[in-house]
Amino acid sequence: MDNSAPYLKGGKRMGKIILEMKDIVKTFPGVKALDHVNLKVEAGEIHALVGENGAGKSTLMNVLSGIYPYGSYEGEITYEGQLCQFKEINDSEKRGIVIIHQELALVPHMSIGENMFLGNEQRSKLGINWNATYSKADELLKVVGLKESSRTLIKDIGVGKQQMVEIAKALAKKVKLLILDEPTASLNESDSKALLDLLIQFKQQGMTSIIISHKLNEISYVADKITVIRDGQTIETIDKATTEINEERIIAGMVGRTLTNRFPKRTKKSIGKRNFEVKDWTVYHPIYSERKVVDHVSMYVRQGEVVGISGLMGAGRTELAMSLFGRSYGSNISGTLLINGEEVYLKNVEQAIEHKLAYVTEDRKGNGLILSHSIAKNTTMAKMDRVSKYGVIDKDLEISVANTYKEKLKTKCPSVMQEVGNLSGGNQQKVLLSKWMFAEPDVLILDEPTRGIDVGAKYEIYCIINDLVAEGKSVIIISSELPEVLGMCDRIYIMNEGKMVGEVSGEEATQEIIMAQILQSGKGE
Repeated sequence: MDNSAPYLKGGKRMGKIILEMKDIVKTFPGVKALDHVNLKVEAGEIHALVGENGAGKSTLMNVLSGIYPYGSYEGEITYEGQLCQFKEINDSEKRGIVIIHQELALVPHMSIGENMFLGNEQRSKLGINWNATYSKADELLKVVGLKESSRTLIKDIGVGKQQMVEIAKALAKKVKLLILDEPTASLNESDSKALLDLLIQFKQQGMTSIIISHKLNEISYVADKITVIRDGQTIETIDKATTEINEERIIAGMVGRTLTNRFPKRTKKSIGKRNFEVKDWTVYHPIYSERKVVDHVSMYVRQGEVVGISGLMGAGRTELAMSLFGRSYGSNISGTLLINGEEVYLKNVEQAIEHKLAYVTEDRKGNGLILSHSIAKNTTMAKMDRVSKYGVIDKDLEISVANTYKEKLKTKCPSVMQEVGNLSGGNQQKVLLSKWMFAEPDVLILDEPTRGIDVGAKYEIYCIINDLVAEGKSVIIISSELPEVLGMCDRIYIMNEGKMVGEVSGEEATQEIIMAQILQSGKGE
């Protein structure tokens, strides 16, 4: 076995334990994130870690990689037969342990090659050897199936290809144990399949992988073993070789109960009049002003109705939503917007909020929340006049409001004074929903509302959506997950290449119908 190569060659090494984490305890102020967690990983296998948001999966991998250094946790880590006490991430990378986080660590205005060897530069006596850098980068790009030149800027390739660059970057560090945290959360179905097949290919060459994912169908497809973590404790490890893996079994381990229906039924649908309508809406790119991104779109939603917008990545769904929300995206916007039958012109976000419109962004960390601020501040920030008088915030009222939404949405946190950045993804999403619910909108546009969160938290968010429409609110869901659109929506619009290419009722809709309309309308990519 040539461990000096950028990736492992040769046959599988199944049976030998490459990693053992024993009785790992990690505590943060007010919460025990890991409570004597145990994990064993065999060499040459793909091992999945599953659990609800906040279960401790990412925390465990941060302990392993040295992000949480030795001394900040209890327990032992044995890797390749040696006791490890990593003080920083460089220590684990030197041993061939490389972690790829959900938020990609790439610099947009640097080339692929520069990114791949950032901090791991190919040096010569005169400095960085750029010929060697780009030559090796091109070799590794071929390994992960990318045809782009390593001189291409990161900003000029899509998210799916950026994820592959991260894997190539890991290969450049001579990876033996690859850790992927939600690697397909932002990818479409074809890009996700390509990434998972690449992991299987690496397994056949002897590489070991640990994958964290909430997409249970992908876990069932790719994993040899699955370890379930719940509330900071190891529940069980399921071996595909000896036990049939099914999603119901995994869900029961994750949430502590059987989840018989992933989409809660609305007992009574009381759909009223049209209260939000768009006619002939056209939007151009904010920088490349000749590029049309939303092309003469018309749609409507009624009171008490959940309407879905389905389509592939790049279809223009987010651009449409943001342009409607106070023109927060785009240039040369034209068309008609009607709220409760009256034409309105919303020139900014403040006016959109005043007209009872809310947009829950798909980018909760970048645009939706201020991670360094408390849950309380984030909850009230969209409508601060409701918790202030003469420009002075009533902090007791702000805390009271935040606590109300904490209970209503079942947000897991020791206190509403906790920084949002310390919450799991699912609980951050609940704070983001709280923020817009507090603004008391009549129409909510939810952009990828359950991206990167577990099935239990998804179910709770679906219940919140049902509660909102039961109150007469209108909800528009933009989602790349077809089962979510099919399970939650009364009507579904289908969007492709900036245009609305179809509309189907929730009762009649199937994945095949939606994909057929996308593919028939254009090239489908």
